[in-house]
This record gives sequence, C-alpha cells and structure tokens, in this order.
Amino acid sequence: MKNVLILGIGNLVLNDEGIGIHIIHILKSIGMPDGVDVLDGGLGSVDLLDTMQQYKHLILIDAAVDEYPAGTVRRLSPIYPADYPRLLYAHEKCVRDMVCAMQSQQDMPHVEMLAISVNRNPTLGMQLSPEVRRVIPQVLQLIFEILDDTQQKRYYR
Repeated sequence: MKNVLILGIGNLVLNDEGIGIHIIHILKSIGMPDGVDVLDGGLGSVDLLDTMQQYKHLILIDAAVDEYPAGTVRRLSPIYPADYPRLLYAHEKCVRDMVCAMQSQQDMPHVEMLAISVNRNPTLGMQLSPEVRRVIPQVLQLIFEILDDTQQKRYYR
C-alpha cells in the first residue's frame, strides 16, 4: 500500500472552483517527498476510487460552497459522506459516492480535506479571485503540516 495521495478536485474554467487543481500544479512544480503522490482529479469521479484505495492517507483539496467568506480555508477529517462540506453539485455527488463506495468495501484511507470557500456563483475564466489566490500559501502550509502529521502518526480530528 502506498503512503499519501494529494488529490486536487476542481474545474479550471470556473475561476475559484479550480483552486484544487491550481494547488496540484504548484505542488508538482516544487516536488514532493518520497511516498507522496500528487494527482489532478479533474471534476472528481468514481473512476478515482481504485487509485484512492491504494493509499493509507488521502489529502483532498477542493472548493466549498458554504456560509464562510470566499478564501476561508478549513482543515477537516471527514469520515462519513455527511461530514463533507457542500461542494459544487458535480463534485459533491462524486466525492460522496466515492466515500460511500470505500466505506462499503471497508477500504477507506485516512482522509484529510482542505476546503477552500468560494463564491456561490462561479463565473467562466481561469483566474482565481484575490480572496482565494491570497490563501494559497496557507493551503500549502497546511498540506505540509498534514504530511508531517502522517509521518508522526498524529491525525487531526
């Protein structure tokens, strides 16, 4: 079994909705330690299920449509589908379906999620808003904290 998968979900052509993919591109450019894989999960799909189940730890990065101001970053350790924040509809269904499938097979990696709040009405374009762009360093710092926690066997709850 592999150690850690960092999976970014998003749609690059809907501005802030693509934050998960933007983060993945940054991580690929700076490189990751041994045992850490980085994957652009696109819009998310149950096709990712087999890949996700090959890992002990999953770090999921996605945009959330919630009550928080755009640019709010939350570190979550969801266990059940209802624990996941509200995502854009296509992602929400896919992520919840993947979690349900892994639970039913009792083959669930430890999941940490970084949910970045975005505006409710995404617009076409490939640029992040200033509110979301400014939290990229915070997201990267949290990823490295999670990686450290997995190595030290400390899990956030």
